[in-house]
Amino acid sequence: MSASETPSRLLGSDVVRLGVSGLASRPTRAVLSALGIAIGIAAMIAVVGISTSSQAKLAATLDELGTNLLSASQGKDFFGEAVDLPLTAGVSAGHTEGVRSAATTGTVADVGVYRNSAVPAGNTNGITVRSASPTLLDVLEARVAKGVWLTDGMARYPVVVLGAEAANRLGVTEPGRHVIVGSTEYVVAGILEPVPLAPEIDSSALIGERAAEALAGSPVPPTAVYVRADPARVPQVRDVLARSIQPRSPSDVEVTRPSDALAAQQAADQAFTGLLVGLGGVALLVGGIGVANTMVISVLERRREIGLRRALGATRSHVRQQFLAEALFLSLLGGVAGVLLGVAVTAVFAALRGWPPSIPPVVLVAGLVATLVIGALAGLWPAVRAARTPPTEALQS
Repeated sequence: MSASETPSRLLGSDVVRLGVSGLASRPTRAVLSALGIAIGIAAMIAVVGISTSSQAKLAATLDELGTNLLSASQGKDFFGEAVDLPLTAGVSAGHTEGVRSAATTGTVADVGVYRNSAVPAGNTNGITVRSASPTLLDVLEARVAKGVWLTDGMARYPVVVLGAEAANRLGVTEPGRHVIVGSTEYVVAGILEPVPLAPEIDSSALIGERAAEALAGSPVPPTAVYVRADPARVPQVRDVLARSIQPRSPSDVEVTRPSDALAAQQAADQAFTGLLVGLGGVALLVGGIGVANTMVISVLERRREIGLRRALGATRSHVRQQFLAEALFLSLLGGVAGVLLGVAVTAVFAALRGWPPSIPPVVLVAGLVATLVIGALAGLWPAVRAARTPPTEALQS
């Protein structure tokens, strides 16, 4: 090999080979530096992946339940007291133009639910007794997990349907059991599945409107009205629903769209995701500092090697490329490991929560690009320093 051929032979694959051999000579520091990069990338990908998987689950839920459900509830008067809705609220809402169906619930005040008569009065476990119209299940698009829903024929009898959380608190797992509502023994006709768009139903004991009237001693006014609107006319229905229910004082009625609460929750989750991504970025920065530290120490430890290469004819450019290639390889190694770890964490977490795993491909590409950028920045100064080392000084060290 001639002296003129030596520099060219140090380019291309030889640069990578020398870089890999240089890293192999100090495996502990290299592994720790790559691990810092991997943790940062894995944290960022896992956080984004978990967030997008949650959003995918929410989108699927909203597609299934619909965003055309509106809820009207009691407003407050000048003194902050709740204003009762009229007994005809459900009928009036159902006659509103653009409304497909309507249902009501009413809170039966001062009545508790107990597992049996031995439970002390007042120990209600936070379960609310509500009257429910027969159409409630259809309007909320809820499902009965076990048993049956309240029918017109059951409305006057001591029969109760428990929300998912209410059944759990009472320890009732099958229909046919008996619970105490007030001071009367009721038969559990059914247990509902969770109702995402009306979570208050989950902790409720639902009875027929006539049974509620008999229990309270007077008609129970609605405290909530649920309507299903024509999807194309939801804004219009929302604007007129309060006036339809309470023509004289529409300000006493609060109208909301339950899906908006889920959207707000998603927005809060996204803000929290941004915070976690920031923490992942800090871990990534720490990993980049580790790469820079490893490369600086490498320059100090390999001064004789640098001097020998320069003496054999390698230019500053060749030495700079070698050390920069080492930094890029070290960062890429950590980046690939981080991407795989982030994908695995997302898949496992989504499977445990019953979510569809979802990671935007752009996030994976961005993760690898970020590692290369950090590797280039972290290795640039050590590479320049190595290239500037005088051959005679390096050989004497």
